[in-house]
Amino acid sequence: MSKHNANNERIKRQYYAYLKEAQRYSEPTVDAVAKALSRFEIDTRSRDFKAFHFEQAIAFKRRLAEQRSQQTGERLSKATAHATLAHLKRFFHWLAGQPGYKSRLQYSDADYFNLSDKDARIATAHREPLVPTLEQIKHVLATMPAGTDIERRDRALIAFTLLTGARDSAIASMKLKHVDVEADLARQDAREVKTKFSKTFTTYFFPVGEEVRSVVVDWVNHLRMERLWGNDDPLFPATEVTVGSDQHFRASGLRRDCWSSAEPVRAIFRSAFALSGLPYFNPHSFRHTLVGLGQTVCRTPEEFKAWSQNLGHEGVLTTFCSYGTVNGQRQGEILRELSSPAAMPSTHVRELAKAIAKEMIGAARTQASGLGAPSV
Repeated sequence: MSKHNANNERIKRQYYAYLKEAQRYSEPTVDAVAKALSRFEIDTRSRDFKAFHFEQAIAFKRRLAEQRSQQTGERLSKATAHATLAHLKRFFHWLAGQPGYKSRLQYSDADYFNLSDKDARIATAHREPLVPTLEQIKHVLATMPAGTDIERRDRALIAFTLLTGARDSAIASMKLKHVDVEADLARQDAREVKTKFSKTFTTYFFPVGEEVRSVVVDWVNHLRMERLWGNDDPLFPATEVTVGSDQHFRASGLRRDCWSSAEPVRAIFRSAFALSGLPYFNPHSFRHTLVGLGQTVCRTPEEFKAWSQNLGHEGVLTTFCSYGTVNGQRQGEILRELSSPAAMPSTHVRELAKAIAKEMIGAARTQASGLGAPSV
């Protein structure tokens, strides 16, 4: 086991502070950078960064391609290698401008962390995401038990994710006061809810079926009316764990605390889909399901704008570009429909296309004028 290099540790702390305070990167992003630097230091046996030579980057890339994942035992994917090397490239580019390193490093040294063009294309290739259908999600809800408070919570969690499209980190941190079942909405207040980019916005329940809504309403009413919980209690409380008579840990009920992370949410999803006999779909995939539904039911640009805004997107381009991929089966159906001479786009489709084109032109002009790119 190689020892830590004190000089490296000091400069890494400065870099992490720079990322968090100057670049405003999130904690998970900084953690990913730290993991990449750790990989590199293990490979170089914690050699001082001041002694960096581009041959180290070349050797590291070669050995990184041979490394295997601790979880799967398979070789690291091109995407993982690409992300790791990108973090290292940015770090050494920054390092070349720091006092004590300027005379030892050149900015161009960082370029040796680039993947080959072929591997970079493989790593960044767009792949069709795995997206559950509305029917599959409803099947999961129908097969989930609801005999105990924990089972009711888990079932309501799946239903709420579909009903709101909220991200797992936001759901894990929500409290009862953030949901109004009478007004059919959830308030994602960034002061208390862990939303992406700390956005604050209101999400109205998506029209996914009364049977889905009723699961959430029943859960909220159960917490308020039967358990007598108040506004500051969690919407989806953590599990109370106690030691049983057999001296083993077991789930014994619910705590009046929110989860500290989103991992329990994902664990509930894994268990629910396995129980229903379906492959695992993560919480984020439900957002893709909702975008696909929106493309089907929205009839005007204004309706789709509202649908997009309900997901927390500031522009419909984010919804289309990041979530609006047409799956392969639907792609074939559309092409077959268009092969018919009578197939003509309806008025609302033409209007929606015009609205999107207008937003794209406006975004391009804003970026060209130096005012910054549209928020994603």
